Amino acid sequence: MTQKELHNPQLQNEAYKKMLHHHTRRHFIKESAMGLGALALGSLLGCGHNDASSLANTNFFDAANPLAPRPPMFPGKARAVIFIHMAGAPSQLELFSYKPELAKLDGQDCPQSLLQGKRFAFIRGVPKMLGPQAVFRQRGQSGLWLSDNLPHLATVADDIAMLNAVTTEQFNHAPAQLLMHTGTSRQGRPSLGAWVTYGLGSENKDLPGFVVLTSGGNNPDAGKSVWGSGFLPSVYQGVQCRSKGDPVLFIKDPDGMSRDLRKASIDAINNINQEEYKEYQDPEILSRISQYEMAYKMQISVPEVMSIDDEPQYIQDMYGAKPGEARFANNVLLARKLVEKGVRFVQLFDWGWDDHGDSAGTAVDIGLINKCRTVDKPITALILDLKQRGLLDETLVVWGAEFGRTPMLENREGKKMPFKGRDHHGEAFSMWMAGGGIKGGASYGETDEIGYSIVNGKTEVFDIQATILNQLGFDHEKFTYYSQGRPFRLTDVSGKVIHDILA
Repeated sequence: MTQKELHNPQLQNEAYKKMLHHHTRRHFIKESAMGLGALALGSLLGCGHNDASSLANTNFFDAANPLAPRPPMFPGKARAVIFIHMAGAPSQLELFSYKPELAKLDGQDCPQSLLQGKRFAFIRGVPKMLGPQAVFRQRGQSGLWLSDNLPHLATVADDIAMLNAVTTEQFNHAPAQLLMHTGTSRQGRPSLGAWVTYGLGSENKDLPGFVVLTSGGNNPDAGKSVWGSGFLPSVYQGVQCRSKGDPVLFIKDPDGMSRDLRKASIDAINNINQEEYKEYQDPEILSRISQYEMAYKMQISVPEVMSIDDEPQYIQDMYGAKPGEARFANNVLLARKLVEKGVRFVQLFDWGWDDHGDSAGTAVDIGLINKCRTVDKPITALILDLKQRGLLDETLVVWGAEFGRTPMLENREGKKMPFKGRDHHGEAFSMWMAGGGIKGGASYGETDEIGYSIVNGKTEVFDIQATILNQLGFDHEKFTYYSQGRPFRLTDVSGKVIHDILA
């Protein structure tokens, strides 16, 4: 082309139209590839975002096969985790923390020394002390203190390790839940389950590596961020399933669309994605391809594994499960099925544990007891069932909440509550672990005689996270992901492994 032709307006206009057509067509194809079936895919696999530039800087991420099983940094005792979170935070003083001295103070004015310089969610003025609303006994050969509110769990006391002095810096539900599951009280960071799945992949190519099950009628206060992927690739976000109805929304083929047509559609989309990858070499495109393939596989695999109909009647009775109902017991049984099938991380949230005493349902001597009846049998059955299947040694079970409860009565805004309840308390509460290399019957940490402050064995949220990662074979200080110009880790700059509870 001559210099004269190069500057010819007509030729310039024609070239511009061809370029515009090319880019518009490419944009349409790309958007179509991303958009066709995206509504269903978002429900199947979750939505998230990531820093694509960081993908090339990780030793773990394989864009073409992001959920392929991978070895940990060192041999771990556990291969899977079931994290059971009681959203709302039950009172440890009616469950695990035996405080006979607190009973002697029942009904008395709270000492000023406990109030000075302290912040509470609702307590104002001078509240009354509230003695334990439960009977405690020592259980098993280990002599762990457990209340009569958990009679079934008492039978497996020698299989659990009690953490008596857990603390958190947050005393409101949403930020405390975020801190427990993402390592920060702010949204946008990867959840614990996402980190685990990113590091280990999944042992079942037809199922997601991270599954979330909720019960109690509501999601946790922090919303879906507690199982999000943050800056990790979106494939590591938790997939929320349901125990009633279709396990995942949009899992069925639309009316008028056969399985063959659905597969042909996905193949066509992925062919376009392959062409896009050849041109741009963006690893997220390969991840997108694998997500579409996973979504298709899940249509067959998820309904099968998410049904308890095929479980023997004695197993259903053991858990207290009822097929077709949305209940905590069903979710616990499903959690066993999922880890048995190779799912890496199962997160259970049960809502409704906010023990304020503003109603009978939130009273520590009424509502709390009723909630305990819904979880006591299933969580005990889970431990026994995993043990009889030879899975407990390789499955880490974690039970806990976002914070604890005060030893004094809640007097919301200085007014007496209609029922007995306790305010939020982040300074000291209880959690427990079982299986996955945990020392059964162990007890770590101690609070003062009324359960208000920690005396020894202080356990921070980051310590819980560090211990979970350790049991899976990861050094929490070295397990990082490069994003936004620096490496990130789940435990930020804190955390220590709780060696006292390790077998």
